[in-house]
Amino acid sequence: MLLLRGGIAVVVLVLFFFSSSSSSSSSFVAAQKKNSSSSSSSSCPLDFSILQPFRRPEPDGPNTCQYLLQGLRLLYSHHLRETGSFLPPAASAASCWDALQSNISDFLPGFDVRSKCGFKTPWISQGCMNITTRSRFESLIPNSSLTTTFIRCNTSLQSNTPCASCTQSLSAFQAYLSGPSLGNNVSDCASFPSIYAAAFANPYGPTDSGTAKCLFQLDYASSSSSSSSGGRKKLKIAVSLSVSLVASALVITAWWFWYSRRLKKRKKKKKILFKPTQSRLDSMSESTTLVKFSFEEIKKATNNFSRHNIIGRGGYGNVYKGVLPDATQVAFKRFKNCSATGDENFAHEVEVIASIRHVNLLALRGYCTATTPYEGHQRIIVCDLVTNGSLHDHLFGDLKEAQLPCPLRQRIALGMARGLAYLHYGAQPSIIHRDIKASNILLDERFEAKVADFGLAKFNPEGMTHMSTRVAGTMGYVAPEYALYGQLTEKSDVYSFGVVLLELLSRRKAIVTDEEGQPVSVADWAWSLVREGRTLDVVEDGMPEKGPPEVLEKYVLIAVLCSHPQLHARPTMDQVVKMLESNEFTVISIPQRPIPLVACRDEIDRSVSSSSGSGKLTSPTGYQAFSFGGDDIGPSGNTNM
Repeated sequence: MLLLRGGIAVVVLVLFFFSSSSSSSSSFVAAQKKNSSSSSSSSCPLDFSILQPFRRPEPDGPNTCQYLLQGLRLLYSHHLRETGSFLPPAASAASCWDALQSNISDFLPGFDVRSKCGFKTPWISQGCMNITTRSRFESLIPNSSLTTTFIRCNTSLQSNTPCASCTQSLSAFQAYLSGPSLGNNVSDCASFPSIYAAAFANPYGPTDSGTAKCLFQLDYASSSSSSSSGGRKKLKIAVSLSVSLVASALVITAWWFWYSRRLKKRKKKKKILFKPTQSRLDSMSESTTLVKFSFEEIKKATNNFSRHNIIGRGGYGNVYKGVLPDATQVAFKRFKNCSATGDENFAHEVEVIASIRHVNLLALRGYCTATTPYEGHQRIIVCDLVTNGSLHDHLFGDLKEAQLPCPLRQRIALGMARGLAYLHYGAQPSIIHRDIKASNILLDERFEAKVADFGLAKFNPEGMTHMSTRVAGTMGYVAPEYALYGQLTEKSDVYSFGVVLLELLSRRKAIVTDEEGQPVSVADWAWSLVREGRTLDVVEDGMPEKGPPEVLEKYVLIAVLCSHPQLHARPTMDQVVKMLESNEFTVISIPQRPIPLVACRDEIDRSVSSSSGSGKLTSPTGYQAFSFGGDDIGPSGNTNM
């Protein structure tokens, strides 16, 4: 019976595939006709037909607006490659939105691009710093940076390694593009380097599957038939082959069961012990295209792991700086006491970092797995060298004497937020970091924040509201619902971000001891000041270049809101980015907080256990939503401070 079901399943899958191909083919032809008709009646110069091969988002999915935004940027790159102009003329803005609306109506019926995503009509023709042409863009970037990009991006970007090398070279452009990041256009300064590189530095152009995936995070959809008649013909062929497939499936399944039982008996007789983590490492080497360094190469690069090359230490081991043969400076994270568990953690961290690419996330260059007679098991991750140390170093460590001025702290805060927003909404599947703290925020030479250390990160399956998992992280940064109940969500990272932002603003550690020897969290301390109307007292007294007080007050309120003990009172990371990027200051309403989380832990436990069995932290006044100006971030609520 099991074998018969397996055969039937094969037939069903084959029929589903060919019927889907036929359906997709019909949709494709209809879309092509619709696009042709639209183009003929529209003055928009953008060629929307080039988006047809790319995977389409789900209706009202969480990434729909991001998909459309990235699709527009790919169109800009194609337009730049064809015409030398970055953007369509301002006069064609309305027709371009209409053309986009027409092209997405088949798979997003009723979805209004501008109202749903908050885009305004003129934005489609507004770019970065009034840059409109290739020559204007190249005049702002040094020739050395342009040359490096043309060298690193002049290849297929399908694999992770060349993609990482290309995007790393583009990060150098940001220093010369000082315009706003978001808020007044859809092709901002952060996106212009990718638009330019896809158009000119890469020989395959922006519509190539590797280029689109690397520089615009767009994936090709499964290939479709070119006509419905071809789909019907394939369906007939599928039906005629079904009988032979069933027979083949039965034979193969029977043979597999026989071979598996025989193999198990042999293993039992010979008493062979297979380690599951070893297969994890093997599969990792087969599934990634990262550079696999030899142990000898790394020993040479680090001067045989000289203690003078150590730039960081942690529970996992040491981090060494080193120089590759091409004179590139990199960092080597060397895991200590490697064991079965250590191999599992190592493979997990490599897989997580290899799956993400963002300017505010630490880039992975490669890894090393080796076993030597003297050193034993060696597990090493190779990353870009970040020269300015960690945020913890600047706030509380060896570099604390170098005061961070207010503009740099704002840049660091926004970089952290963008990196986390990408993990939550840009990565597929989304990723929960679980260990956001000051020592895991690295700073490059421009004080651009790089979120690092993904050893505790968790992939978050689509559709999951939360995960119940073993609690991990650092005391003081862990969200209360996670610490008390093991309930992990993306807003657990939001809480940790709020604590780090408060540390950044106040130069006060996540947990300190008061005069009575009781631990007090920075979140509780900051809330007590905000509640008394002393919001600016949270900010460090000696901070240079403080700037407008209303800006500092906004940052403090955002930090307090993010570190709210009630999960549903916190904003999402994309909302945090929007608030930080906004140049306007409006009132941020913060719900009342329950009793302090650290100093009164026993009281919290009693409060939770007696609260109608819900297992949630609640405030005396109940939940009050927050609002940020007129933007549709959340429902309005009363400020209770």
